Amino acid sequence: MLLSNIRCCSLKLNFKSAVNNRISHTCIVNTRLYSDVNKPSFEDHRTIAQRQKLYITDPKSPGSIFFLPHGARVYNRLVDFLKLQYRLEGFEEVMTPIIYKKDLWERSGHWQNYEKEIFRVEGSKKVEETEEEKNAVYGLKPMNCPGHCLIYSHTERSYRDLPLRFADFSPLHRNEASGALSGLTRLRCFHQDDGHIFCEPQQIKTEITKTLQFIKHVYSLLGMTKMKYFLSTRPEDSIGSLETWNLSENALKEALNVNEVPWVLNEGDGAFYGPKIDINVADARGKWHQTATIQLDFHLPERFKLYYRTKAGGSSTVEENESMPVLVHRAVFGSLERFMGILIEHINGHWPFWLSPRHAVILPVNQSQHVLDFAKKIQNELSGSNQVQSYFAPLNQTYFYVDLQADAQSLGKRLRESRLLNYNYEIVVGEKEVQEQVLSVTDRQNRKPTQRMTINELRNTFEQKLSNYE
Repeated sequence: MLLSNIRCCSLKLNFKSAVNNRISHTCIVNTRLYSDVNKPSFEDHRTIAQRQKLYITDPKSPGSIFFLPHGARVYNRLVDFLKLQYRLEGFEEVMTPIIYKKDLWERSGHWQNYEKEIFRVEGSKKVEETEEEKNAVYGLKPMNCPGHCLIYSHTERSYRDLPLRFADFSPLHRNEASGALSGLTRLRCFHQDDGHIFCEPQQIKTEITKTLQFIKHVYSLLGMTKMKYFLSTRPEDSIGSLETWNLSENALKEALNVNEVPWVLNEGDGAFYGPKIDINVADARGKWHQTATIQLDFHLPERFKLYYRTKAGGSSTVEENESMPVLVHRAVFGSLERFMGILIEHINGHWPFWLSPRHAVILPVNQSQHVLDFAKKIQNELSGSNQVQSYFAPLNQTYFYVDLQADAQSLGKRLRESRLLNYNYEIVVGEKEVQEQVLSVTDRQNRKPTQRMTINELRNTFEQKLSNYE
């Protein structure tokens, strides 16, 4: 992406369900959770994250996040969600190195423009090296696009291969000033939901239209329905032909109009290498955030001499049968850490079930052994741990995060502590529940009164919520 700063148990989203329903049809938004409620109790994401034990920071690695187990659950869920949808969107995930030689950044033009943002890397061990290696300078990557250009260039491409879509979630590093570092929102080490599309000029409109639709559905799923779109066009110092610029800008305008979204024209505010669309979203507090971005690039394909064999034949030379692809940079969330910070504040720490790091807590009313045994049985069956019949857990098994709070503290105190952690469900187990083999269940997410349910009924509810992104 361009330089714009933007398992105790594992969970499984139903891929078949996603294929059949798509996000636009399964988007059942909890209006109570995602509404502009008049609450004076909104908190900073750092305060919520500390209470919910999501991550820590440490001066030994400034600008980096140490995700704790529950924070890693949320982060992995967001990534798994995107990876699942990317398969439907035609993206192939790649994994690229984090260290490159300086000459790659010189080739891409980033060293000349962003040298101060790139961390240099030096080895402390003396090894036998060629003269070229001795003089080589290495840097941590601040973006993925040059690496994706290298992947493209290693194989001869045909028009039949296009559009070619790469996705990458590897870590990025940017040398931000220490005074600018803040929580999850401004970091030196972060991950980006990077996507790069190599396509023909006539495919731009279709690719941008699909990308805008995808972004719109994803943010709607998360309750962020207020969005602003900004189209930035050709600046005075642009590269590439006027014809290509006009074609690209018109394609972006048509894609915005097809999606029927209001957009603002920022004339002459595009990058020198191509026009772009920036998307701002409003959270439940009314704060606006620049998150998703779509950027056309005529610059990197030229610098990396990227070509594809065209459809027209009959030429006596290879060059006349080749054309240069257009590169589309796109990110849905941008920095995943930064987006998590925005999302935490948007939902005020009240996680929807499908994203939650804590699905349910079981609270025995006393320390009787038969009550504790039943509580443990509930935990095993709800979480899915009882379904593992061999040494290895099956890949197609769905698991849930279910905790058992069975210490000697009073029930009231344990309830108060669990509510600070924002469990979606509270399950109270006493003598009556053991006798009747039922559960007293409170749905905290939807603020429903306590219900009497069997273990299987609650497990089915969990599976339905996960399948429907509730």
